[in-house]
Amino acid sequence: MCTVSFIPVPGGALICSNRDEKIQRARALPPKWYQVNGTSLLFPKDPEAQGTWITMKPNGQMAVLLNGGWEKHIPVYPYRKSRGLVFLEICSADQLLDGFEQVNLDQIEPFTLIVFQDGVLQENRWDGRSKFSRYVSAKEPHIWSSVTLYEDAVIQRRKAWFNDWLTNNPEPTASAIQLFHQFGGEGDSSIDLRMNRRNEMLTVSITCMEWHQENACMYYSDLQSQEQFECRLDAFTLSETSS
Repeated sequence: MCTVSFIPVPGGALICSNRDEKIQRARALPPKWYQVNGTSLLFPKDPEAQGTWITMKPNGQMAVLLNGGWEKHIPVYPYRKSRGLVFLEICSADQLLDGFEQVNLDQIEPFTLIVFQDGVLQENRWDGRSKFSRYVSAKEPHIWSSVTLYEDAVIQRRKAWFNDWLTNNPEPTASAIQLFHQFGGEGDSSIDLRMNRRNEMLTVSITCMEWHQENACMYYSDLQSQEQFECRLDAFTLSETSS
């Protein structure tokens, strides 16, 4: 929920996300299918708040959450609901592209939401006061970093790493982008894609969603347990495997 990349690939798209969390927070449950407001959603679950930061629908629609809106904010507790639960409420809408517009965000902490639906890529931001939405090109790669953890200069450096990586990987795959999310950077663990700040705040998992016109898959790497999980949608039917 703190670093997200989007890459168009022939006949589809990749979305990859690093979750950066405090070490004392409970490990997320691996991805499985849940019913949320009558809608089937595939996601790893936060066992404490019961929410998530990334999800896929049976039709291949994908969405991912980052903490913070436009700039680092000072939390004003208590909030009405966790962002992870609000995210699920948004994603349970009939159309992902409509969920952000429809949801009530009064007393919700700022966040950024990336949505990919039917070849359309949308960036949504909530700054605690107002909503902002825009369409971004689904024909070009993009990378986002959470403003709550990374200053603008660092965000720009990470974009440069991403662009350099793309130059050296002109035909990226799901496995390749996951490796970038694990090893990308300059050797400074406080700002590298797999970050670690004094073993207090660190990247705990990497989730990659791969969509093609006839099938889709979610890959989940738990970096704490070293377990890997794969949930595949063949012809958009639901199945799960793990390793």
